[in-house]
Amino acid sequence: MRLDKFLKVSRLIKRRTVANSICESARVFVNNNPAKPSKTIKTGDIITIEFKDSIKKVRIIKVPEGNVSVNEAINLYEAVE
Repeated sequence: MRLDKFLKVSRLIKRRTVANSICESARVFVNNNPAKPSKTIKTGDIITIEFKDSIKKVRIIKVPEGNVSVNEAINLYEAVE
């Protein structure tokens, strides 16, 4: 699954267009490397997102096949640190 789609499906970022723009501005890292929106992610990858006033770091537990419900979205990742 693409990084921008995972960020949207997991509800880490509300819209895919916002996920695209954040990735393009080099504020999203996968395994400590800057990532483009088209980066393919897999289970175990660590995603770091730099927001304006905070940094969120998560480990991917499960990569879904498609869209998931709001209740299932929290089970796709776990917070790191």
